[in-house]
Amino acid sequence: MSRFSDAVRLSAGTFSAVPVPAPRRVDRETAGIAVAIAPLAVLPVGLLVAAVAWGARELGLAQIVVGALAIGVGAWATRGFHLDGLADTADALASSYDRERALTVARTGDVGPAGAATLVLVLLVQAASAGAVATYWSWGPAAVGILWCLARAGATVGLRRGVPAARQDGMGATFAGSVPVVALVAVWLLVAAAAVAVTGLTGASIAQGLVTAVATLLVMFAVVAHVVRRLGGIIGDAVGASVEIALAVLLIGFAAVVA
Repeated sequence: MSRFSDAVRLSAGTFSAVPVPAPRRVDRETAGIAVAIAPLAVLPVGLLVAAVAWGARELGLAQIVVGALAIGVGAWATRGFHLDGLADTADALASSYDRERALTVARTGDVGPAGAATLVLVLLVQAASAGAVATYWSWGPAAVGILWCLARAGATVGLRRGVPAARQDGMGATFAGSVPVVALVAVWLLVAAAAVAVTGLTGASIAQGLVTAVATLLVMFAVVAHVVRRLGGIIGDAVGASVEIALAVLLIGFAAVVA
C-alpha cells in the first residue's frame, strides 16, 4: 500500500500540477505503477477540462473557442510540461541526423522553428477536435475530459520494458523500461473499454471507439519507434510528445463522427 501511495503521488506530480506530497520512495517499480495509473491520477484535471468545455459551450462561444479553452486549461493544469516535450522532440528530430547533436538540442529547451510549427499544428488539431466533440453532443464536454485523461496512457508505450533510455540521466535513470508489457496491455485494454464507454455518452458507434483506441496505440508505437531509431532510446521529452499526440488522435477519432 505504501508503494502504491508513492506511485499515486509520483503520477499526480509528474502528469499534472495538482499539489501532492512528495513520494517517500521512487524506484523503477514505483515509477512503472505511476505511469500505468496516470489516466486515473489526473482525473481532477480531466474534470476541470470537462467543466471548462461545458461552461464555454453554455455561454454560446464559438466551437473553436470552446475547444481552445478546454485544451488550454489542460495545458495550464499540467504546467505545459508535455507541450514542452512535444516542441523539444520535434526540434531534436529536425535538427540533425547525428544522435548526440539531436540529444543536445532536446536538452537545451529552446523552441525552434520545427518545435513551434509542431506545437501550432497539434494544438490547432486538439482545439478544433475538442470543440467539435464538446458542442455536438449533450455529454460532449464529459467526453473531452475523459479523452484528455486517457491520453496520458500514451506514456506507457515509450516507457515499456525493452525500450532503452537514450541517456542515463534525468527521466531515463528511473522511468525508462519501468512499465511491464503485461501492464501495458492491461492499460490499453482499459483505454479501449473507456473509449467504448465514451461512445455511450456521445452516441457514436462502439466500432468508432475501438478503432480510435487501436489507432492511437498504433500511432504511439510508430512515434516511439521513430524516436528510438533516431536518438538511440527514449527521452522524457518524447514521452510528453506521445501524450500530446495521443490526445490529438483520440479527439480526431471522435470528432470524425461529427464531420
